[in-house]
Amino acid sequence: MAQTPIATRALDKPLVHIRPATGWARVNVAELWQARELLYILALREVKVRYKQAAIGVGWAILQPVLAVLIFSAIFGHFAKMPTGDTPYIVFAFCAVLPWTYFSEAVRRSSMGLVSDSELIRKVYFPRLILPLALVSAPLVDFLAGMVVLLALLVVYGITPTPFFLLLPVFLAIALALALSVGLWLGPLSVRYRDVMHALPFMIQVWLYATPVAYPASIVPERWRLLYSLNPMVGVIEGFRWALLGTSHPDFRAMAISVAFIAVSLTLGLVYFRKMERSFADLI
Repeated sequence: MAQTPIATRALDKPLVHIRPATGWARVNVAELWQARELLYILALREVKVRYKQAAIGVGWAILQPVLAVLIFSAIFGHFAKMPTGDTPYIVFAFCAVLPWTYFSEAVRRSSMGLVSDSELIRKVYFPRLILPLALVSAPLVDFLAGMVVLLALLVVYGITPTPFFLLLPVFLAIALALALSVGLWLGPLSVRYRDVMHALPFMIQVWLYATPVAYPASIVPERWRLLYSLNPMVGVIEGFRWALLGTSHPDFRAMAISVAFIAVSLTLGLVYFRKMERSFADLI
């Protein structure tokens, strides 16, 4: 039996033509699904690189929020005497620092990830949307490690989470969607303008003080409360405290507006990202 020439066999394989999208390209969900294993690999790589050759390894995921809580406890809990009701300040602060640390880290990574992976983008084709998705997923490992410490604190102080504890994934999903929407806008901008890498730490720091992480939302004057609650992270932080500690529930009206804003921002961010991705390899 005659063997088929290699060149002929190669022609029998399906060919995939990769061309830049034209116009306002839609998100190819099927392509993203086919690349789901790559999403897992990139997220896992991000975790491994972060703790590679670190003396305490993943312990940094616990040390970072713990140190932040200790500083807040000394300044806002001991000296400023922030009102936290019957809840120990250290627990009160940890319930907010944990989701905030996840959010800020997810925003930082997803906003700068395109520049950090410039070689990968220039040399290999894959759905570019995989990168921000992987970068907002990787900090979830840190969040879960910190959650173990938080649960241990609740046990030490004899605090039983409320039945609304089951809603924590909802509040975390809101933080993830918000971080992804920010990354979809700032990521392409950072490719074109390196100013983003300088402005981002300042933006996150200002956002921190505009969110009730170190203080309760109740100290905000009533006339500013609705406007203040339109910050989506206010609802996330207050939701965590409400679900875990039984404090006053977040303003669900403001949360609904915030979620609608995130949905619009995420949708427009996807369109903007898809439009800009055709120039990533040239500009980066």
